[in-house]
Order: sequence, then structure tokens, then C-alpha cells
Amino acid sequence: MIDFLAAAASAEAPPAWLQFAPLVGMGLIFWFLIIRPQMRRQKDHQAKIGGLKKGDQVVTAGGLIAKVVRVDDVYADLELAQGVRVKAVKSTIGDIVPPAGSAAND
Repeated sequence: MIDFLAAAASAEAPPAWLQFAPLVGMGLIFWFLIIRPQMRRQKDHQAKIGGLKKGDQVVTAGGLIAKVVRVDDVYADLELAQGVRVKAVKSTIGDIVPPAGSAAND
């Protein structure tokens, strides 16, 4: 019994970096599976909104489909129906709808 206790006491503790390796691994997995794809989607959305021009048909974050009448740095004037215009913050525009003449599943 004494030999077992002496052997356990003389065993060295694992290095400190080995104790943090699982945390670093989980952080890397979190980065590659969640943060990096979200940053890529955000960059694509900003590029899409940056290319917004007069005449584009868009879908707002609220689900409204509108035609772009005027665009400036921060705002876009949208026409929801004939004679119904609203001013929207460009970042709240969800997507640009492709023209009706092109097929959606090409």
C-alpha cells in the first residue's frame, strides 16, 4: 500500500499546455463552424448592398418587396406601390431580387 502511495506522489503532473489544449481546440472549432461563416455572410451582404442601384427590386428585412428609386450612402428610397415611397436604411435591405426574366434555378 505504501509503494502505491509513493508511486502516486512521485508521478509528475501533466504540462500546463496539455490542460488548456481541449479549450483551445473547442475555440478553434467554434471559430471555424460559427464565427467565420457568419463573417463571410456579412461581408457578402455588405458587398451586395454596396452595389445597390436605381431600378433594383429588393426584399427588406421585414419581408416587403420594393423597387429602389434612389440610393445614397446610408439610405435607399423604396417604392412599395405606385405612389407609395418609403426611406429605408440600406443595411436593413435583406436581398436583391433577380429580374423576372431570368430563371431562378439555373
